[in-house]
Amino acid sequence: MTVNGRLRKVVLEPRVTLLDTLRERLGLTGTKKGCDRGECGACTVLVDGERVKSCLTLAVMRPGAEITTVEGLARGEELHPVQEAFIRNDAFQCGACTPGQIMSAVACINEGHAGSEAEIREWMSGNLCRCAAYQNIVAAVADAAKEVRR
Repeated sequence: MTVNGRLRKVVLEPRVTLLDTLRERLGLTGTKKGCDRGECGACTVLVDGERVKSCLTLAVMRPGAEITTVEGLARGEELHPVQEAFIRNDAFQCGACTPGQIMSAVACINEGHAGSEAEIREWMSGNLCRCAAYQNIVAAVADAAKEVRR
């Protein structure tokens, strides 16, 4: 598989999740393990451009896939527009959900589901924030969507 633009070869047992592969085998700890049941979205990554809850995905199911984690969004020192918008809008508190929220936000914008606050709330609903920073997260997604459309 290719992770964040880099070809990675790993030998895995068939039962190993994509989340554990990223965190424990490849050392990419930006993707968080939250509920481990696909309910919270903290483990969201992009697989071939589509958001996937990596705790529910076996790594062997994605041979040759292009995986993007939160570590793969920035270009050197330049943050992705969604990362910048999260900072501008103070869209994180404890930060546990932030990587998954950011990855879902990138997908939400790319899918064209950031036209209104209601639409953003609907398409980000698979990601939970224990600190209840939803207002700021919605504002950040709307802000980033404007930036991406320019």
